[in-house]
Amino acid sequence: MSDLLVDMRGVRIEGRSDETWMPIINGVDLTLKKGEVLGLIGESGAGKSTLGLAAMGFCRDGVRISGGSVSFDGVDLLAASSEVKRQLLGKRIAYVAQSAAASFNPAHKLMDQHVEAPVQHGVAGRAESAHDGVELYRKLRLPNPDEIGFRYPHQVSGGQLQRAMTAMAMACRPDLIIFDEPTTALDVTTQIEVLASIREIVEEFNTAAIYITHDLAVVAQMADRIKVLLKGDEVEEADTRTMLSAPKEDYTKSLWAVRAFERPEKPPVATDSTPVISVQGVTAAYGTVDVLQDVSFDIHAGRTVAVVGESGSGKSTTARCITGLLPPRIGQIELDGTPLPLDYRQRTKDQLRQVQMIYQMADTALNPRKSIGEIIGRPVEFYMGLRGAAKRKRVEDLLDQIEMPADQYFHRLPSELSGGQKQRIGIARALAAEPKFIICDEVTSALDQLVAEGILRLLARLQDELNLSYMFITHDLATVRAIADEVVVMKDGAVVEQGIKTEMFRPPHHAYTDLLLSSVPEMDPDWLTNLLKERGVDNIGDAAVGKMS
Repeated sequence: MSDLLVDMRGVRIEGRSDETWMPIINGVDLTLKKGEVLGLIGESGAGKSTLGLAAMGFCRDGVRISGGSVSFDGVDLLAASSEVKRQLLGKRIAYVAQSAAASFNPAHKLMDQHVEAPVQHGVAGRAESAHDGVELYRKLRLPNPDEIGFRYPHQVSGGQLQRAMTAMAMACRPDLIIFDEPTTALDVTTQIEVLASIREIVEEFNTAAIYITHDLAVVAQMADRIKVLLKGDEVEEADTRTMLSAPKEDYTKSLWAVRAFERPEKPPVATDSTPVISVQGVTAAYGTVDVLQDVSFDIHAGRTVAVVGESGSGKSTTARCITGLLPPRIGQIELDGTPLPLDYRQRTKDQLRQVQMIYQMADTALNPRKSIGEIIGRPVEFYMGLRGAAKRKRVEDLLDQIEMPADQYFHRLPSELSGGQKQRIGIARALAAEPKFIICDEVTSALDQLVAEGILRLLARLQDELNLSYMFITHDLATVRAIADEVVVMKDGAVVEQGIKTEMFRPPHHAYTDLLLSSVPEMDPDWLTNLLKERGVDNIGDAAVGKMS
């Protein structure tokens, strides 16, 4: 096959657990032709990212390729010298990580990082590479393409940073790109922009790609073929349309099934009840610019309020105000009817304990130098005063609650976990304080559908048992349907609509709510193309698709 680009045969990969090597990939084959897109799907821990990295001849720390062969365009990557690999990686093989925020160097501007690979590989000089970078930014429909490269990573949104990383991966016009969950943490409107941009640039430059994801609707828009993995084994593989219409294996059919979990509607809140958390007329600013304007909503005991909106709408900023990380300029936050000090440093230990947060970016939220036991054990000791055997027992119980057995994970480092596993550690850390109110910031965005359903069921059970209240920040409207009692829709720092979930999903909608609902991907390979046509977009890379008119 003259057009065969990647040929992986009988690949076996192991990971170190203490002094023992445990299997991660069990003799999997993978082939990829030039210009072809292969979707790798499966639940967290299936080995998707590990297999994708192995296609580059690369393993993370604590992982090794123990058997099989990996060939790229005729080059044996397992036998190749370090110099040969250096010539390939970044030039002919590129990687787009799941967490762009954790992958960029925060001390350098975007363009300085963009030009590094083409300059080092001798593809082009700095000036030429920078000019090409601007053109790639334009193709990916980044705002102000002539200027955005002069910004630092923290000065752009998540969706913009993912597109900047895609541009950086394309800088040397590679033959192969590994996309590792590039839209996982993005809201639905931003996700459409990134998907359309990726699809356009891959087609234009005839680039082969391995697209790793747990989102079946997303992979349907991107892949020519789909390979399903489960615990390091291949379940089945077929072209996308065949896989979607007629999967053969029971496990694949279970992935295809619509999420079944949905909490029953709860009775109305008593009119005289005191909210656990009350956000009252909050206006907040970064510097001199207001980013929240007069935000108000209540969250009652045992209730879940989902806060939805596109990237930059103010969802996480509102959460920062509630936790005291960003003191509001105007307004107040109440806990059980009592005003909370606006700055967390002025709150008592018990006030801090009662309000916990699970962060969106698990990669940056966990200390990479601490073991899982230490990460969860710290709040157990700080808030609950437990030490020694009692502390160990509590940490083990929390790990069992999130379905990560202590005998396998207690001593591991975050770098040895999948993205979904790291997010679950964040959940256990929040539960360790035994809070009354938890802010869940995209807690299921990094999880596959089966694991996400398990986490939602766990959170629902804990809410019932402990009478917990949740603020659920999410862009996944399936999650909203599954777990929310009420919905708050935000745009440009303001609340545009709020109400009981059943009313919010019933037409007529506010125009922006309707945009969000219509932007949820479907498991139809033609969905993205048809959506763009409906919105009057001729070029599939038009980044305005999620925000038109």
